Amino acid sequence: MLLQKTLLSAAVVVLMSAAGYAQKVAFTEYDLPNGLHVILHQDKSAPVVAVSVMYHVGSKNEQTERTGFAHFFEHLLFEGSDNIKRGEFMKLVSSNGGENNANTTQDRTFYYEVFPSNQLKLGLWLESERMMHPVINEVGVRTQNEVVKEEKRLRIDNQPYGHFTEEIFKRLFYNHPYKWQVIGSMADLDAARLEEFQAFFKKYYIPNNAVLSIAGDIDVDQTKEWVAAYFSPIPQGEPIQYKKAEEQPITKMMVDTAYDTNIQIPAIMSAYRVPGLTSKDATAMEMISAILSGGASSKLYKKMVDEKKNTLQVGAFNYVLEDYGAYITFALPNNNTSLDVLLKDIDDEIIKLQTNLVSEDDYKKIQNQFENNYVNANSRMLGVAENLAKGYTFYNKNTNNINQELDKIRSVSREDIRDAAKKYLQPNARVVLYYLPAKTAL
Repeated sequence: MLLQKTLLSAAVVVLMSAAGYAQKVAFTEYDLPNGLHVILHQDKSAPVVAVSVMYHVGSKNEQTERTGFAHFFEHLLFEGSDNIKRGEFMKLVSSNGGENNANTTQDRTFYYEVFPSNQLKLGLWLESERMMHPVINEVGVRTQNEVVKEEKRLRIDNQPYGHFTEEIFKRLFYNHPYKWQVIGSMADLDAARLEEFQAFFKKYYIPNNAVLSIAGDIDVDQTKEWVAAYFSPIPQGEPIQYKKAEEQPITKMMVDTAYDTNIQIPAIMSAYRVPGLTSKDATAMEMISAILSGGASSKLYKKMVDEKKNTLQVGAFNYVLEDYGAYITFALPNNNTSLDVLLKDIDDEIIKLQTNLVSEDDYKKIQNQFENNYVNANSRMLGVAENLAKGYTFYNKNTNNINQELDKIRSVSREDIRDAAKKYLQPNARVVLYYLPAKTAL
């Protein structure tokens, strides 16, 4: 299915936002001598603890002919360590009542365990083992290479519209590493030598490029002792030098065609390059997405699915990243409607946003949706741990960003929404992509 930002529907929006009851997230933060940043949040409402490590490394830190490394390490660092036998990591978690996983984006890699709080010490040990001395050998590399290939086949190559973000990003970005996908190239992974994987780990998976974030039923003083015991022995790495690759503004609309062997229904897509996640405009662009396609009462759904019935599916979303974002719209036709007609219908709604202020009712509904999303995101200890780490990692070491999000949401005015639509959603500053079924040979 097409990637689409999910927003709460208007049906769940109540007159008084649940965000009105949001509590400030208290935390303690400090650095170990090796540069590891530690964030602790105590919440004794349930006997649960989340242990997480966010490394500031993603696909944008890779080299042009060695893509896919960051995602590969998401898998590889479950292989084991000097003290954890191969295949035992997840067994240790599940046998002690926990759950764990990891995920990678263009900008960071995030590992976590959620345990009963009496297993906090185990969670800390597991993450310290992963950071201190994981086993990175030929057996693990070969095994995980096959795992990644199978994941790519299942999640991308054999999925309808599975390549659409790839097709858009490689046209939207020329210089920036966002032009390739997080999963990377299988040929690059096949060509990489063991020494290259080991060097990538040594460069990026180091204490001074990581945030250890712990949230839940903890004793702060005891946790500090355990953190020091497990993580202080890990040596600090070399400072990481990262320079953002700058893109020249798009000044002329680019129109192109891509083909997909897994689809029978074509799609029309458009994409605009927009600011990164720390910009106030990024929040405004998220709100524009909600107005246009956030549920059955949204502008595009009501117009194109309900009234004109010329669309099977329509959406708009802000793919927000650290350095830049991509604002993407898409539509699948119904009743053989021309793709150009669908594009015009979407553009007409964008023009309305650029010309007129959204109504007070629509504005209040969007504010309520975003405030409820904020509360939901911080309703579980894992969400709190991740958002604390996210603030430090991406918002200029501002861990307290978690407590400022509501004010940011409320500060976006109707005028800000109109101005952002006008500034970024211009036809001459976009990629238009006709995404068509591949023609099969007779």
